[in-house]
Amino acid sequence: MKQNESSLTSLISAFGRAYHSKYDTPKIYDDFIAKDLISQKEFSDIRENMVQGIHFFNKDIAQRFQDDPDEVLKWITQVQLSPTPLGRAAYCEKVLLNEVMLGLKQYVILGAGLDTFCFRHPELKNSLEIFEIDYPATQEFKKKRLDNANFKIPSNLHFISMDFTKKFSYPNLIDKGFDNKKTFFSLLGVSYYLTKEENSSLINNLFAKVPSGSSIVLDYADEKLFEEKGMSNRVENMVKMASASGEPMKSCFTYYEIENMLEKSGLLIYEHLSPATINDLFFSNRTDYLSAFEAIHYIHAIKK
Repeated sequence: MKQNESSLTSLISAFGRAYHSKYDTPKIYDDFIAKDLISQKEFSDIRENMVQGIHFFNKDIAQRFQDDPDEVLKWITQVQLSPTPLGRAAYCEKVLLNEVMLGLKQYVILGAGLDTFCFRHPELKNSLEIFEIDYPATQEFKKKRLDNANFKIPSNLHFISMDFTKKFSYPNLIDKGFDNKKTFFSLLGVSYYLTKEENSSLINNLFAKVPSGSSIVLDYADEKLFEEKGMSNRVENMVKMASASGEPMKSCFTYYEIENMLEKSGLLIYEHLSPATINDLFFSNRTDYLSAFEAIHYIHAIKK
């Protein structure tokens, strides 16, 4: 992944979170810091590009709201861009904060991008060590953004540069203070872009050196990924956009397959959320366009 590609991916994700925090009610997940990591020009540029791209997403909406770019942006953001990142982040943090109440001391974020958990929870500074793993270019980009926004990196936040999609390595983590104790991992927005074998290898490596009770929250696509069109063709659009960007989606799983893969690494599924359950939990009773994405599931799995 090149410097500008990693930056753009994390920026667009932050844009979705910032938009939700500023404009949407009720909040599914309030990342009130995301806006501070995006410049006004970047926000405007991303907004403009999305509005200009409405014909790709939906010609009827393009026609209906041709004189209302704000409504076009709202439609693209709420239908296509934000549902999965918002839902999975809300679920992951709910599980994580419950684990913290139960005494969790270590949290590892794989593919952290412009994650802001550490800065939204300063009360955990002395009780939770946070390890962010990502490409070197993405991490340098984030550090610059934090510096520009006058955020001081707290002592419990550790950056580990790694392409974990190729080979996960523990020595770098241990060098930054990672210990052999109960650990919580988040692996969000990653599984689709790895093959089944790569997913299996990564999970196996992650849990090789952590004790029983350690756990992970991940999202995955089910077996309908490459045939499901979704509302306004959004699932099909997601697959097409990933392919066009040079990062094609490579894997989807039946429930049995994901359960079997986790079992091989000594993990049991503690909770599985289907798209319908995700919709009920996080998207019910809304009057806007937001709804849970078809074919996308969330799992919390625990090491036996």
